[in-house]
Amino acid sequence: MKRNRESGVEILDNLRRVFQAINEYSRCAERTTGLTAHQLWALKILANSEPMKVSDLARAMHLRPPTMVGILDRLEAKQLIQRSAAKHDRRVVELNLTQQAREIVTGAPEVAQDMLQKGLIELTDEQFECVKQGMKLMVRLLNAEHLTPQPLHS
Repeated sequence: MKRNRESGVEILDNLRRVFQAINEYSRCAERTTGLTAHQLWALKILANSEPMKVSDLARAMHLRPPTMVGILDRLEAKQLIQRSAAKHDRRVVELNLTQQAREIVTGAPEVAQDMLQKGLIELTDEQFECVKQGMKLMVRLLNAEHLTPQPLHS
């Protein structure tokens, strides 16, 4: 494969497109629902799996629990989720959606993270491995291996 300046520009342009798409989906979600993309994503996951523990939701969203708690605090302040002690173990906190949250989820646009996860599942093993290795290389080129992944923001 021949490498040239145009090939490098094409890679950077595609990376910019990915960021633009994520930002546009985030803005669309915020305009439509009044929620950030991560708040909406959390509600969508809960809608499919409630009741759910905070740690399970954090794992499903690939976020650290302290980051997840901040998102949940804001959702609770908007009266979109309820936290309650689990019946089987009072020390475990379970999350449930309110009726208002269910209505928001029903009319909400798809979020970029959901689209990416669904798309990755649909790739062939070879395509998936190619994306995985390509992303590892991008991280290495930016000397970013030591960074802890944070939520994407618009």
